[in-house]
Amino acid sequence: MAAIWQPYEANAVWVERDTFILAFAAKWSHKKQVKTWALPDYSLYRRDKFDDRSLIKDLWGLLDEADVVVAHNGDAFDIKKINARFIVHKLNPPTPYKTIDTLKISRQAAKFDSNKLDNIGRYTGEGRKIPNTGAALWRGCYWGDSKSWRAMRRYNAQDVLLLESVYHRLRPWAKSHPVLTAYAPRLKIACPTCLSGDVHRRGWRVAKFKKSPRFQCQGCGHWFSQ
Repeated sequence: MAAIWQPYEANAVWVERDTFILAFAAKWSHKKQVKTWALPDYSLYRRDKFDDRSLIKDLWGLLDEADVVVAHNGDAFDIKKINARFIVHKLNPPTPYKTIDTLKISRQAAKFDSNKLDNIGRYTGEGRKIPNTGAALWRGCYWGDSKSWRAMRRYNAQDVLLLESVYHRLRPWAKSHPVLTAYAPRLKIACPTCLSGDVHRRGWRVAKFKKSPRFQCQGCGHWFSQ
């Protein structure tokens, strides 16, 4: 929240309030329910509508528990913004986790007209974001409007569902996906991207000094070798 001299292309004259997090949403890959967290959920909100300490602690706990985190443009934006709030609130780094950035997968594997999550969802038929009123929605939440908070929760929850669908569509194309079989060592031959045991051996992967059996997952379509 800042004061400016003019509406367009203006630098801040002074900053009234630094960045803080209003809300977030997430789901575990093996569960159906999306959960949302928002500042009004916490008792601190009654004293200070802009204090995100409790919300940030819950977000820290979620990331501390995760092995792999999926986000769209997460590596360049979300994760760094979140880390900034952890540092502000004197929280140590959570347990290290892997990240999957669907924006990076999209840019590496294809050339869509737009790499925005909403547009990739539209191109692939996986769904769309919920339309919103833009800055007015964020402003309503900032000032504590209950209707705006309800809309923000719906918007965030749909973002997570859309992200998951787009991720599933893009993951067989990922070139640097975390090897999920490392988290399930009991599986002898399984897709390292989706853990499906339904894989077919198809030819050989020929490297510079060796060749190894090549497989294709019948679940997600990913190619891999062992």
